[in-house]
Amino acid sequence: MKITSTLLPDVLLIEPRVFQDERGFFMETYQARRFAEAGIPTNFVQDNQSGSRQGILRGLHYQIRQPQGKLVRVLAGEIFDVAVDLRRASPTFGQWVGYNLSAENKRQLWLPAGFAHGFYTVSAWAEILYKATDFYAPEWERCLLWNSPELKIDWPLTGGLPPLLSPKDECGIPWPQAEFYE
Repeated sequence: MKITSTLLPDVLLIEPRVFQDERGFFMETYQARRFAEAGIPTNFVQDNQSGSRQGILRGLHYQIRQPQGKLVRVLAGEIFDVAVDLRRASPTFGQWVGYNLSAENKRQLWLPAGFAHGFYTVSAWAEILYKATDFYAPEWERCLLWNSPELKIDWPLTGGLPPLLSPKDECGIPWPQAEFYE
């Protein structure tokens, strides 16, 4: 398993070793000892799975209390996965990274607590599985506006069409009004 820092050093790109033959493939997606060595928590309390069709954008979500670290991977299809640093004391505060994660490339992305998370479905259909380090707390959930001009996120929108959003995501808070982590 190869674990690499991204332009936001606390966000890690994980590329598992894949053993493939005529029967299919095998890969290790989680290994507590290896993850602990890389600084990734080994105590996950919740697994979440979602499915989305092409053009759906989910996020940018975070919990201002009970922040969740997330280990994200794709089971089917492809997404463009984004992490935004919301930690005021961080040297990368307000910066973002985005990576294509797919069932084919088998990459995972680790986002520690203190980051907003969102993704855009690139393929016709995608299924995403992510492990979380704390429980979902809807009373503390916040949504940062996906296209806040201050962030300049380069979403790979299909055909230049606007993404399909949930009502909650349509009402995301612009960057200047967002709540951040101290």
